[in-house]
Parts: sequence; C-alpha cells; structure tokens
Amino acid sequence: MNDTQITLVQNSFEKVAPIAPQAAEIFYARLFEIAPEVQPLFKSDMAEQGAKLMTTLGAVVKGLSDLEKIVPVAQNLAVAHVGYGVTPDHYEPVGAALLHTLKTGLGDDFDAETEAAWTTAYTTLADVMKDAAYGGSSGQT
Repeated sequence: MNDTQITLVQNSFEKVAPIAPQAAEIFYARLFEIAPEVQPLFKSDMAEQGAKLMTTLGAVVKGLSDLEKIVPVAQNLAVAHVGYGVTPDHYEPVGAALLHTLKTGLGDDFDAETEAAWTTAYTTLADVMKDAAYGGSSGQT
C-alpha cells in the first residue's frame, strides 16, 4: 500500500468510527445475507462481537502505517479463527460485507479512490492471513 491509500483508509475510518455500533450491525447483516453459512460461527452476543470487530478494525487501520507491526497480529488472528471454523472461502464475503458497510456508512465520501484503497488494504491483509492460517500462496491447503 502506498501513503495515499493508507491516508484514504485511515481518514475514511475516522468518519465511520463514531457510528461503530451501527456499522457493525450493517456489516453482520450484510455478511449473513450474502454468506448465511457463516452465521452459526457466531455464538456470542452480536453487540459484543460488533464491538470487537470495530476495535480490531480500528487497530488494523491505525497500524497500516507500520505493516511490519500489524502483520504478525493479523497472522495470529487468522490462525485463531481457524479454530472457530473460518475457512479461506469466508474471506471473500467478509471483504464484500466490509465494503458494503463502508459505502453505506460513508455515502458519497466512499468514492472510487477510497474504495480502491480499502480493497487493496483488505486484500493485502486477507492474503497474509490466509497464508498464515492455511499455508500456500493461494491460501488453500
């Protein structure tokens, strides 16, 4: 990621952070709509899960300026999620739900350049996470 992309992601997340509970609701509603098979993986209180999601996302977004520090954290998170039943195929709908959430939450502020920056950020981290959790360059075993 380049500095412009990092700035776009960080600035746009700052606009979403004040509506974190609503953003989490939008995210999970969309995720369960497009990938209903993942809903049984979520056994805890969804408000609590949403708070964890937004906190983690905030930390990752803040850390984009120093990928060397957040990559190991993302890798550990990915490995832990295998134990919850997460598969490589789940990463695509999670990314789609994230982009949907940002578009819904940001409206016109989620322009093509910002969307491209978020797509790059998500794809970069998802690839690192899949590789850590499942091995291989494709993320599949």
